This record gives sequence, structure tokens and C-alpha cells, in this order.
Amino acid sequence: MAAIPAALRDALSTRLGAPVTADEPVYGGDINQAARIEAGGASYFVKWRADAPPAMFPAEAQGLRLLRAPGVIRVPDVIAQGDADGACPAYLVLEWIEIGGGRGGRDGAMEALGEGLARLHRVEADEHGLDHDNFIGRLPQPNSPMMHWGAFYRDRRIGAQVEIARRLGRLPARRADLLARLMARLPDLLDDEISPPSLLHGDLWGGNYLIDADGAPVLIDPAVYYGHREMDLAMTELFGGFSTRFYDAYHAVYPIDPGYEDRRALYQLYYILAHLNLFGEGYGGRVDSIAARYAGRG
Repeated sequence: MAAIPAALRDALSTRLGAPVTADEPVYGGDINQAARIEAGGASYFVKWRADAPPAMFPAEAQGLRLLRAPGVIRVPDVIAQGDADGACPAYLVLEWIEIGGGRGGRDGAMEALGEGLARLHRVEADEHGLDHDNFIGRLPQPNSPMMHWGAFYRDRRIGAQVEIARRLGRLPARRADLLARLMARLPDLLDDEISPPSLLHGDLWGGNYLIDADGAPVLIDPAVYYGHREMDLAMTELFGGFSTRFYDAYHAVYPIDPGYEDRRALYQLYYILAHLNLFGEGYGGRVDSIAARYAGRG
């Protein structure tokens, strides 16, 4: 982890209206560099990336604002966002979140996270998608709205990742056949009447929430859109990091629909396809097994 570039320090000093007097590298995930900075007596979190797609940080900023607006769970305030300019990389500045545990401990934070997510999912829209595209990790995530969830999941989620896999050479013949058959079945497999489009975090794995010094959960690094709320729940179960208290608290506020267990792996397929495209063939076998489960007879 490196200190912030000089050009970025200058840009931040101008944008924040005070000189950056200190910076400390911190973990910024798999694709960005990050630091804690001090300016004007306040601390901020800044992340940057020299080769960030032009829309990446603006889309993340908008996603954070959308999650923050309902006021049902803590989300970092967006302080500033800037595009790449000469030697200065694109960047995003957020309020600094002091991490702790609080008197309620992890169990209390998990309950608050489950309840907060359920209340976030009560924020609904008329269509699936969003008025702008964004990213899942560093991969583009198309969000052009559609009325029918099965078609949206086929075209904007599985289909989009399949095309990326094709371009990357990660779509051998058997995998391509399985996914094509699965996609043909998706509008029938996914019932549009189960629940309305919910406001989703979109990438809710265990690394994308924090617990602040007061013991409150904080959502970070979203891939926001309106869609089936089971997408977020399926992602929480893919890599772990969420306790029984989280799920109990969620279900107490917004009970899950019948049949979720049968749909869970189908929704996890999107994230595993994204991991295949991001990290390679180590995820290929899992893609194939899930696709085979839902593709039907060839």
C-alpha cells in the first residue's frame, strides 16, 4: 500500500478547502488503492485508481447516496468525487468510519444489519434495474430497466456475464451450451409475482460491511440496482460472514418468500460468473454445476 500520489494530494487539498496534512495507507479492496487522510482537522477515507473507467467512481457515489437516502442503515457520506486529470487519478472521498464493536458486540451488529437490510429492501420501484449502469467489482453491470424479473436476470445479469466470459475465452462449448439452455428457461424459472423490485446493495459479501465504533453496521462498496431481494440474501450465503442472528432479524422484519432455497444457487450463479471473469477458471466448475442444475435436459 502506497501513500497518495502528489497530484492527488493537491487535488484533494483544493477540493476539501484545506491542505491534506496526513495520510495513512489502508486496505482498499482488490481493485483500488486507499488511504485515511486528514484535512482541516477532519479525517476522510479516499480511494483511487489510475486506470478507473470514467463512470466507476461516479456510479459508486450515486449508489452510496441511494442506499443512504432511506436512513434505515448507516452508509458513508460521499464527500467528493473526481475524474482522472493528468497525473491525478480518479478518486472518491467518503467520511471516515471509525471501526469498533460497541457495547452490543458482533451479535448486536448482526441483528441491526439484518433488520436494516430488510428495511432497505422495503424501498421499492416499479421496474427492475436503475437509471444508470454501474459495476460489479471492476466489471460493467448493465441496469437498463425491465418490467419482468426473469427477463432482466437473463439479459442484464447472466447474459451480460456470459458475453464477458466469451470475450475472455472462458466459455468452452459445454459451458456455453449449459448457460444457453439455462437462459432460455429463466423467464419460466423466476416468478415475477414473488416480490416487487427492491433496492439492493448488489454485492453484499462479508467484506462489504463494517461495524463502527458504536456497534452499528455500515454498508460499503455497493453495486446498487432495484431487483429481487433474494439476490442480496443469496450473496450473503455464498462466502459466509453473516450469522444466524442476521438472518433471524431479517426474516422478522421481511419474511422470505417460499422456495428461496430452490432459487438461491441460481442467484449465486451471477456472482460466481463474475468471479470467473475477474479471477479465472478456478470458478469454472461451480459455474458448470449450477448451470447444469437449472438448465434442464439437453
